[in-house]
Amino acid sequence: MRFFEKYLTLWVALCIVAGIAVGQWLPVIPQTLGRWEYANVSAPIAVLIWLMIYPMMLKVDFQSVRNVARQPRGIIVTCATNWLVKPFTMFGIAFIFLFIIFGRLIPANLAAEYLSGAVLLGAAPCTAMVFVWSYLTKGDAAYTLVQVAVNDLIILVAFAPIVSLLLGIGGITVPMDTLLLSVLLFVVIPLAAGVVTRTAVVRRRGIDYFNNVFVRKFDNITIVGLLLTLVILFSFQGETILANPLHIVLIAIPLVVQTVCIFFFAYGWARLWRLPHSIAAPAGMIGASNFFELAVAVAISLFGLQSGAALATVVGVLVEVPVMLLLVRIANNTRHWFSAGQ
Repeated sequence: MRFFEKYLTLWVALCIVAGIAVGQWLPVIPQTLGRWEYANVSAPIAVLIWLMIYPMMLKVDFQSVRNVARQPRGIIVTCATNWLVKPFTMFGIAFIFLFIIFGRLIPANLAAEYLSGAVLLGAAPCTAMVFVWSYLTKGDAAYTLVQVAVNDLIILVAFAPIVSLLLGIGGITVPMDTLLLSVLLFVVIPLAAGVVTRTAVVRRRGIDYFNNVFVRKFDNITIVGLLLTLVILFSFQGETILANPLHIVLIAIPLVVQTVCIFFFAYGWARLWRLPHSIAAPAGMIGASNFFELAVAVAISLFGLQSGAALATVVGVLVEVPVMLLLVRIANNTRHWFSAGQ
């Protein structure tokens, strides 16, 4: 695991290049994989995300989950950042860059579409990949699960109204089957599998064997799943990315600025409240990362596959992993900001 983690940024870059190359030179692969889809959720990507999350779920101790209520401030940081701050800063930052700073480089109609995609990303906090970021920062698995679960519930009622408010779109249709299926695949199933596995192994071999031997067998699965996911994602979107190189960069800049700002907002707030690093780091990661599966699906259903909104959500996927890896490194290097006694 240390080998993968040490050079993870390099592996990510290589996988992005490999994915684009596969899409260009071996298009039959993404075409074949694209047929395995239900409710706008790709089955191959769902399996890989499941493999990424399962090792994290193995570490969830439900005794720890019951203790979350004793530290409600972490949930407050997560919810306030994701629903009272993030969608509105995303709108503001994207508007300033796309319409003002880059106004001469992007036609107004395209800027509006790009803004729509950015807002869809900002209104959909992460529910799957955050388990990977939490794992890499040694976050509290049980607390991360609760933070994500609360976000899932809020998404059901808050996503559409916030997007409608910010974009002025009346009667927006959220693909609820996509949302519910994603929650089922990316949270419920791996959690159930992890709980069953943990219970069975502890019952047969004891907790020491589980923590010191069994769990370590899965160390590389999370990272390998992440890398293979990137190859598949970018094999699907390689042609679009290569056809719009300048606009890709222009869209990416406000998304990166937003991601970094939101991370430090939540992470800094958690530090001021003297929360432990194992809670503060995932809180920052949940705010910074996005539920890109939902954002891409809604962008396609509302604006079309070839729209600027869909392109913006794809760019969100493009920039998220490298930026989140940078934030993981920052979180790990600032662990000393949080005293051991917190």
